[in-house]
Amino acid sequence: MSEVRRHRVAVRTLCDFTARQGDLDHRFTPAPSAEEGIAGHAEVARRRGEGYEREVALSGVVEGLTVSGRADGYDPAAHCLEEVKTHRGDLSRMADNQRALHWAQARAYGALLCAERGLAEITLALVYLEVASGRETRLEQRFDAAELAAFLASLCRRYRAWAEQEAEHRERRDAALQGLAFPHVAFRPGQRELAEGAYKAAATGRCLLAQAPTGIGKTLGTLFPQLAAMPRHGLDRVMFLTMKTPGRALALDALGQLGAGPGAETAARQGDGLPGESIERLPLRVLELTAREKACEYPGRACHGEACPLAAGFYDRLPAARQAAVARGWLDRQALREVAREHGVCPYYLGQELARWCDLVVGDVNHWFDANALLHGLAVANRWRVGLLVDEAHNLVERARGMYSAELDQRRLARLRRSAPPALSRPLARLARQWHGVVKEAGLAEAGETGRPAYRVLDALPSAMVGALQGAASSITDYLGEHPEGASPELQELLFEALAFTRLAEAFGDHSLCDLARHGRGRAVLGLRNLVPADFLAPRFAAAHAAVLFSATLAPPGYHRDLLGLPAETVWQSVASPFAAGQLEVRLRTDISTRLRDREASLSPIVAELAGQYRRRPGNYLAFFSSFAYLEQARAAFAEAHPAIPTWTQVRGMGEPERDAFLARFTPQGQGIGFAVLGGAFAEGVDLPGQRLIGAFIATLGLPPFDDFNEALKARLQARFGRGDDYAYRVPGLIKVVQAAGRVIRGPGDRGTVVLMDDRFARREVRARLPEWWQLPGTPGGAGGPTHTTRP
Repeated sequence: MSEVRRHRVAVRTLCDFTARQGDLDHRFTPAPSAEEGIAGHAEVARRRGEGYEREVALSGVVEGLTVSGRADGYDPAAHCLEEVKTHRGDLSRMADNQRALHWAQARAYGALLCAERGLAEITLALVYLEVASGRETRLEQRFDAAELAAFLASLCRRYRAWAEQEAEHRERRDAALQGLAFPHVAFRPGQRELAEGAYKAAATGRCLLAQAPTGIGKTLGTLFPQLAAMPRHGLDRVMFLTMKTPGRALALDALGQLGAGPGAETAARQGDGLPGESIERLPLRVLELTAREKACEYPGRACHGEACPLAAGFYDRLPAARQAAVARGWLDRQALREVAREHGVCPYYLGQELARWCDLVVGDVNHWFDANALLHGLAVANRWRVGLLVDEAHNLVERARGMYSAELDQRRLARLRRSAPPALSRPLARLARQWHGVVKEAGLAEAGETGRPAYRVLDALPSAMVGALQGAASSITDYLGEHPEGASPELQELLFEALAFTRLAEAFGDHSLCDLARHGRGRAVLGLRNLVPADFLAPRFAAAHAAVLFSATLAPPGYHRDLLGLPAETVWQSVASPFAAGQLEVRLRTDISTRLRDREASLSPIVAELAGQYRRRPGNYLAFFSSFAYLEQARAAFAEAHPAIPTWTQVRGMGEPERDAFLARFTPQGQGIGFAVLGGAFAEGVDLPGQRLIGAFIATLGLPPFDDFNEALKARLQARFGRGDDYAYRVPGLIKVVQAAGRVIRGPGDRGTVVLMDDRFARREVRARLPEWWQLPGTPGGAGGPTHTTRP
């Protein structure tokens, strides 16, 4: 490949990189949707004359770069090239950096068109279409071809230095990864099998669903083969996606062991008895993405130059900050913050920019899977070949359901109507009438005798209500376009809710349902709830070259394949446990019922079981219950009967400091029982090895509540997959049970006890869902069987 053709760049990327200037400006300005933008471009083209050329493909070699793109339109009779932009509201409020970017794009396209068609001069026009009114604002300038060529050459010279740097980095990265060695003398039992499966997934471009027990090093066992596959199978990026913050920390620690961290040159191979042996640092750019509220240095201030000093002049300082960041390479949250501080820029938006230039990104699953996911958008726009790693993947079903669900709160509408500007009174009143009609038609009382909200699954979307909601959202958007100073938090919240709801309403199908809950007079909540995320997630998996979803609880594979929309050729791998049955005593108390009607009677035998086990072997234990109410009943009964045994309790809404304090009670020399909720913060993702935790009591089968919603979910899953009871109740419940029990045995030297308390644990179909290596009463003992790899 010749040097001239070595680097390619799109006009949009070129201008984004080189032409943005001035302040970061993220004041609330209601932008048109993608659909409105497409329609707006089509409308402008329709208004033009007979010979008007639409979406003109242009390309040229400039300063060693192949530059290409599509200009919106060209009128050959007038020698005028148009760049069309849609907007809402007063155009004078558009940020200066946006206007500069638009002119840079127009001038770049103009230079390419003049060169391609031999034009000496050309008129460039920025055409701004206000989508609500259809009004065009036209800004024109006449340019000489030589002037435009010089401008484009200056952009290309600036970008080419970056492109050459990037190409050199890719060569160094791939050369280093060709020789990547596992950082320990040997794999842990089961870890090699997992690593081989992950590598094969990258090599064949498939999805792997890998169930592997806790304690074998799943994070390192998936990262190592993905990195090794990058140069051999042309992966551009690896995305390590997590459900919670601790997962990000584990990934960064594993990358440090592989040599990507800042201290790699002097790092010792951990656990190998080789202190002082150094690991050569990998030339790998690693970025940790964090939420905006956690990265923000000035909470409560708006994201624009007049309010935040880190937004003022952001784009002027961005090039130096970006260069310093990629030179640093290791960009966890702290390192990114340090670079941002050195250059006086916002750390959150610096991270958003660096997601384009880093080899491996560690972040939450929403960055790939939700409706406006940053990483997915970048991968599609840049045609990246991506390897996905999804940690604790058993949680993805519920997380994805939340991503594609929306709610409307009647109380928020009522509050807003009292303070809304007069211009919005009619559309909000129309929406309020429709709200009242939906509640009346549903026939819901204010609340049942239990005090719970009255609830009903609606037969269909209330189309009149959705229409009124669309009208209100449009009116609010138009109003804020003209009066951005009126963007009160209440108005914005209602608008965001309305836009999310109407967007999902457009895609409504058998993957979702619509429900109504009435909490009291004037307070109803209309929900659009996703039940089967597969329809939304399937395109996200298709956009990745390969994906590895791993967890200790992914059985049965069909459940995750069906509900996540995994590709048909997905491979299932079950890695045998390295633990022997003798390490974990599993006892069943099938004489206890934890059903709601039996809970009062269950307290006495549960308290006796906890106290008896504690006295036989004093130490640290966790006791899990199905709800906070049940937990508090049991804790109070236990404290009254055995006040000398220390206890500590999970409570609702615990913040990070409170959660840390709860876990800090589990010291190697400590004794006592921590009471927690199954499926909560302490039931998974918690590592308490050795004597920090020697046992767990699980007083529930983990089943979701038997209510109208879950019965509707069961019926929908039965109709679609023929597995309603399993998919709605049994599988998600027992996943929680196994996850909680998995807190006990964390390493080869651990010994512990798990007590399962519920009569339904005697059922064959329930016992069949428990780990193979557990020695249940009445079954043969021994370690888990061989690793299994099959199609789900």
